[in-house]
Amino acid sequence: MTAKTVPARAKLARDYAHKSEQFCAGARALRRRAGLTLQELADRSGLATSTLSKIENGQLSPTFETLLRLADGLGIDTAELFNTETPRDAASARRSITRRGEGRLHVTQQYRYEMYCTDLFRKEFTPLVTTITARSIEEFQPLSRHQGEEFVYVLSGEIELHTEHYEPTRLRVGDGCYFDSSMGHACISVSKKDAEILWVTSRANELSRAAQSTGRRLEPKPGR
Repeated sequence: MTAKTVPARAKLARDYAHKSEQFCAGARALRRRAGLTLQELADRSGLATSTLSKIENGQLSPTFETLLRLADGLGIDTAELFNTETPRDAASARRSITRRGEGRLHVTQQYRYEMYCTDLFRKEFTPLVTTITARSIEEFQPLSRHQGEEFVYVLSGEIELHTEHYEPTRLRVGDGCYFDSSMGHACISVSKKDAEILWVTSRANELSRAAQSTGRRLEPKPGR
């Protein structure tokens, strides 16, 4: 490890800690803005109230599947969990640019996500540059699954893609795979260094479709 590596990793850790605090506060603010109690959000999202409480208090880093459920429960786009600013109009000429290293970070036990273009809400798909830190399929209990479709493209290193109904397959730099998100799925790194991939996800959730088609959000309940 070089002398430059330590400060760089320390800065990354500080940046993530700060953004994690922002995420927790944002998640709580979004729930309150929707006028929902933890129990009501749990009923809408299918997540346990204890899970939601841990997320809001920074005691749990949610998986991407959990983020999708949380967003659906709130009736918002996943990007809004990381950006609570007023959304841009869903015009046909929308454009968003994310410079290198400026994506919104989200870290789980298996992946380190960098979310791109979070200033645009109600998108048809979510682009992520993801570092695969998992090294064993046993780290996933259970496999992730949700409605929609996904595409992965290997930018560096080598991964092993596990999907329900298929044998595990290895993907190297330049390889890609498109699959149904409702199948259990997971990626692990098998190269010496953690692999990095472009991960694009879409959703076919009824609540999300309704929100996207009408441009509606959950209306705050009176008296809350």
